[in-house]
Amino acid sequence: MANTSIILRVELTHGQVTFGDVAAAISHAGGDVTSIDVIRIGKESSVRDITVDVQDSAEAQVVSAIKELSGITLINVSDRTFLAHLGGKISMSPNMPIKNRDDLSRVYTPGVARVCTAIHENPNKAYSLTIKRNTVAVVTDGTAVLGLGDIGPAAAAPVMEGKAMLFKQLAGVDAFPICLDTKDTEEIIRTVKAMSPIFGGINLEDISSPRCFEIESRLEQELDIPVFHDDQHGTAVVVMAGLLNSLKVVGKPIESIRVVVNGIGAAGVSVCKMLLAAGLNHLVPVDRDGAIVRGGSYEQPMWQWLAEQPQVEAEPGSLDDVIQGADVFIGVSRAGLLKVHHLQSMAKDPIVFAMANPHPEIEPEVAQPYVRVMATGRSDYPNQINNVLCFPGIFRGALDCRARRINEEMKLAAARAIASVVSDAEVNELYIIPSIFNEHVVANVRHAVIEAAISTGVARRIPPDFR
Repeated sequence: MANTSIILRVELTHGQVTFGDVAAAISHAGGDVTSIDVIRIGKESSVRDITVDVQDSAEAQVVSAIKELSGITLINVSDRTFLAHLGGKISMSPNMPIKNRDDLSRVYTPGVARVCTAIHENPNKAYSLTIKRNTVAVVTDGTAVLGLGDIGPAAAAPVMEGKAMLFKQLAGVDAFPICLDTKDTEEIIRTVKAMSPIFGGINLEDISSPRCFEIESRLEQELDIPVFHDDQHGTAVVVMAGLLNSLKVVGKPIESIRVVVNGIGAAGVSVCKMLLAAGLNHLVPVDRDGAIVRGGSYEQPMWQWLAEQPQVEAEPGSLDDVIQGADVFIGVSRAGLLKVHHLQSMAKDPIVFAMANPHPEIEPEVAQPYVRVMATGRSDYPNQINNVLCFPGIFRGALDCRARRINEEMKLAAARAIASVVSDAEVNELYIIPSIFNEHVVANVRHAVIEAAISTGVARRIPPDFR
């Protein structure tokens, strides 16, 4: 259950109610008082702000408990999460002040004309003379927002703003949310292409499957800047990083293990692709109707691609059938799908990545006695598989070397770089993946991505630290 923090502004009438009464009522309703700020003290009454940590489901009970107390007036309830979003979470600021006419003539007319002419004569100068060199568009249509689904472009904007904040804080990349009011695949492609000249990269976000596959594929082909659908590839990169370290814990090589991937949508397909690129020989993709098998025929193009891969097993069956003897379960599907009997049927030292959000395929407390390594997408459990470990460093590297695209070699290099942040001496069942705030993550990923871009010929610039 998600927790939030609320601020209750209350007026207490002296002699009728004490703060102890208030704290007791809040605690009984399921809240936890974390701070008290005195706003005004008078002879008859006092006004205070009480900050309360509370589960989302108990917020109404806490408010109701305060209202029922005699001698207290509830003036206002503020949700600190909503307060953090007032006016939006990002803004644009100039790199230099404009204080006089001379400043104005250099940054705008007439001086700017010389710069425009230089770019017109050599379009590559846009990288050095505009924001293109360091700016990414975070593009969504709001059709597949994590945990919320199709909520539309306006409601998706806070997620995109948050992503832009992470780009800037973690990797120094300027990012801007682009929320498109269309679900038409061709219109999205046209729009992104039309606005691409000012951006150095495109991060696609929260676009529903299977449309996301065609949108990304077409944009990769038709643009000369990197395009990255984070829901697909960000998940795959971080899963791969966690799996590499998990295999160190259990002492199994990737070439010999058998992996079941449950939920073959955008993220699931990309996870499968990365596993195969890393050398996996035994893969079982599973969706609602059971295993996708080698040699099968499927209408969904990406499923058909999987069915044509020699590493995909040919034996049909439900999850109950195919999970037997599996070394690894990777879930990007739905809550509660995985049961204890599934875990008991897996191979020795099973590895389980249950990443359905907000509730995993199996709760870690239930799974723990039966698995060797457990990971989820949740921040309140060890081993969180979080895309934030991936996209800032990948785009930092891609922008710094002006990569034409982000290819599989760059993604796999990023996964290995994330895994390397956890040393062999540190890695254990409860620590297979670094924190998103680990200062080495972005630097390691950037370096690995640039190396891979140079070696695969997609880099158009060699950064100074690589010369």
